[in-house]
Amino acid sequence: MPIKVYKPTSPGRRGMTASTFEEITQKEPEKSLVASWKQKGGRNVQGRITIRYRGGGHKRRYRILDFKRDKAGIPARVASIEYDPNRSARIALLAYADGEKRYIIAPLGLMVGDTVMSGPEADIRVGNTLPVGTIPEGTAVHNIELHAGHGGQLVRAAGTSAQVMAKEGDYVHLRLPSGEVRLIHQQCRATIGQVGNVEHGSIEVGKAGRKRWLGRRGRVRGSAMTPEAHPHGGGEGRSPIGMSSPKSPWGKPTLGKKTRKRKDTDKYIIRPRRRKRR
Repeated sequence: MPIKVYKPTSPGRRGMTASTFEEITQKEPEKSLVASWKQKGGRNVQGRITIRYRGGGHKRRYRILDFKRDKAGIPARVASIEYDPNRSARIALLAYADGEKRYIIAPLGLMVGDTVMSGPEADIRVGNTLPVGTIPEGTAVHNIELHAGHGGQLVRAAGTSAQVMAKEGDYVHLRLPSGEVRLIHQQCRATIGQVGNVEHGSIEVGKAGRKRWLGRRGRVRGSAMTPEAHPHGGGEGRSPIGMSSPKSPWGKPTLGKKTRKRKDTDKYIIRPRRRKRR
């Protein structure tokens, strides 16, 4: 997928890049697979901001995606490749032989007119979904389930892929994009191939206004705040933070502080993404 580079007609255009959207074959989404989506601005059900610096942005409609791929044994033809404003990857509209339509994450190399299928008997081909226990070692996969039948939760962002490393008993060793090697049950499903739109990470936003279109507000440095608003605030001019380690606005350590709470799943991690220093 090529990247479009703008002419520097203004300071905001200088260095700005965008996708050419050459792979998009249909502009309007399938009406039966679209739902309304109300933006929350980072607020929870009580109306309190739990994720800062979010809000605004262009109005969106949510595309209902099939992460489970549970229509086993029924072939589906790729009807179109479409843009999804709610994720970095492109989506593909599948038209099944029984007349049903579903959206999936579009892998790299999937074209309009291709046929995909899910189930243990499916071929090892881009876009097909199989249990990881039946996928050969060394194969690139995405949209991976953590629990069989719950739908894909891992490796869904643009350009990402995991690799089947080895098989041991009822579990399969998968190397995730972070470098972590994790055990996944052999009955969990995964889709063959790498997620498309691989150039997404190379796009330069160029100006702050474009971030606001995406619903991202500007971040304020803690050192630019007052002492009442942030532990790093206060002082005359540019002042150091004046403490042993950086803190969050609520006084909690931020650098090197471990935040992982699911200790019960550590047994499934063969190699962590961050190796311990000797």
